[in-house]
Amino acid sequence: MKTKILCAVLIYVNLSVFNLSCHKNQPQKEEDACSAYRSSNSTPCFNLNVNLKGKGTQSGFSKFRQDPDSARIITLDTRINHLVPRHEYLLQRAVDPINAVDGNCTSTTWLTLGRGLTAQSILTDGNGNGTETLWRDISAIATGSTFDIHFQIIDATSMAVVLSSDCYQYTVR
Repeated sequence: MKTKILCAVLIYVNLSVFNLSCHKNQPQKEEDACSAYRSSNSTPCFNLNVNLKGKGTQSGFSKFRQDPDSARIITLDTRINHLVPRHEYLLQRAVDPINAVDGNCTSTTWLTLGRGLTAQSILTDGNGNGTETLWRDISAIATGSTFDIHFQIIDATSMAVVLSSDCYQYTVR
């Protein structure tokens, strides 16, 4: 009798484990939530994947992240590709008025990004590729503030725009 009960319990436990392992309750990726936000304004975008486009194969990418901590620092892991070799470039951003979010970036007030308040260039290698980790302190901006933001990469010498992004919506964590 004890053997039958033990077998029944083991079968029940195994079936429960198997059933739970088959469920795919994976959390939605935040980038997907931001795509939904862009169309429905239902979920705030705390992180962005910023694509920068230029002529031909010129491109860039910035992984824009604000960790959920009290420091309120945004990191911008930025890479640029197929630009002039051994040359300096700058990442800039322009922000529309806070809480006037309409998906249409109109601001042309560009701020050069860097390490905190110090501008930092991105130097390309012999192939015209470069990477830099930049950051910005946003502790002066109220939590929950939302705004349209767009980015550009400029030539540090001529100040000409070489890469630009679409308009993104961002919410301060």
